[in-house]
This record gives sequence, structure tokens and C-alpha cells, in this order.
Amino acid sequence: MSDISDVKALVFDVFGTCVDWRTSLIDDFTKWSKTRGINADWTALVDGWRAVYAASMDEVRKHPERGYKILDTLHRESLEKLVAQFAIQGLTEDDLQYLTLGWHRLHAWPDTVSGLTRLKKKYIISPLSNGNVALLTNMGKFAGMPWDLILSAELFEHYKPDPETYLGAAKLLCLKSGQVMMVAAHNNDLKAARKLGLKTAFVARPTEYGPHQKYDFEAKDNWEIVAKDFNEIAERMGC
Repeated sequence: MSDISDVKALVFDVFGTCVDWRTSLIDDFTKWSKTRGINADWTALVDGWRAVYAASMDEVRKHPERGYKILDTLHRESLEKLVAQFAIQGLTEDDLQYLTLGWHRLHAWPDTVSGLTRLKKKYIISPLSNGNVALLTNMGKFAGMPWDLILSAELFEHYKPDPETYLGAAKLLCLKSGQVMMVAAHNNDLKAARKLGLKTAFVARPTEYGPHQKYDFEAKDNWEIVAKDFNEIAERMGC
């Protein structure tokens, strides 16, 4: 493990690391659909939606000539395909918009806000997420996450794990890569960040995918910090 004494900023993966996207969406859509009289297997839709997440970003990478698409747009495109696949009937344009913006209304894990609040006293804290700026801003307000600023893939027009995202975050903060720590519940995110010189912190979220979780139950490398939650990260960082 390397020295972390030079770290000035911590940047956070959001989906799964800071927020419980799966439970949030299923609960939200289940409650909402009762008021609309719409019947659907929301658990299957949410799991299916997340399952096509990586592929939707790969399409952006494969076709740069089409221009960058923000995550809200990718979510909407994926949703329309899933609604047809699951034969969900009776959805209006307003309904589709409500469902798409469900990703703006995700609840934080129990330790997220308290841990971030501790870290904020000493360090710059920001998301570094594939979510677009509006999504991350609205989610931060909804969940009470006390970010200093919003760092989004949208700013760099590159989705993680593209190098431009990690290096772009350090550049905007006027910091060297080694002065930035990436915090994530996903080993592959940390692997990409470490390759570029960022420090790393892992926190397991073993219920992120519910019963479908197949990996990231534990750290798979000697990350600078391996912690049970954000409060332990704060303690390890001297907060």
C-alpha cells in the first residue's frame, strides 16, 4: 500500500457505493404504480434496466461519431425497450419521464451521509460518477449528500472506466492524481483509478444487487483502504 498523507480530495462512485439504487427504485415504482393503476413486475424491470447499463455506455464508446449521450438519455432509451419487452401497458409520456427520473431519487446507504459529513471537514468530496450533472445534483439534494462539487462523466464526455474521467477529475481540482482518492464498492472501478495513479478505498455493499449479487463482496486487491463503511473511511483518513 502507498502513502495516503498527500490526499486532498476523495471522489466517490455513486450507484451502489453511495446509494441503494435497487431498493430505492423498486420501492418508488411499486408505490407510484398503485396510484396509477399500472401493474408490472418492477423488480424484474429494475434488474433488467441495470443489466443493460454497461452495454448502453459501450454503444457511446463504439460510436463517437454519434456524439456523447448523457446517462439520463441512455436510461430513457433502455427503459423504452424494457417496457416493450415486459409488455407494460398504459404508460404515458409523463409516466416514462417519472420512471427515468427515478434515478434522481435514490436513497443513500445508512452510513453515507454521516461518513461524507465527517470527511468534508478535512477533504474535498465529490461524486465521480457516470451519472450526468443534473442527475447527480438532484440525487445529492434528495439524499442529503453534502458534496463540495459535482464531478460527472458528462464533464469529460467519457464514461468510467475511461482514463479521461479519472484524470479529468484531478485536473479540474488542480491536483496530481496521487492527491485524489477514488472510493468505490466495485473493484474494477478502483483498478482503473489505480492504474492512473489515484489512491483507492474499497467499501463492500453486498446487497447492492439483492439476491443477484455475484461479485464485489470483498476487496480483490491491496487497496489503500478497505473499510466496512464510510465512517470507517473517515476514521482512517483522520476525520
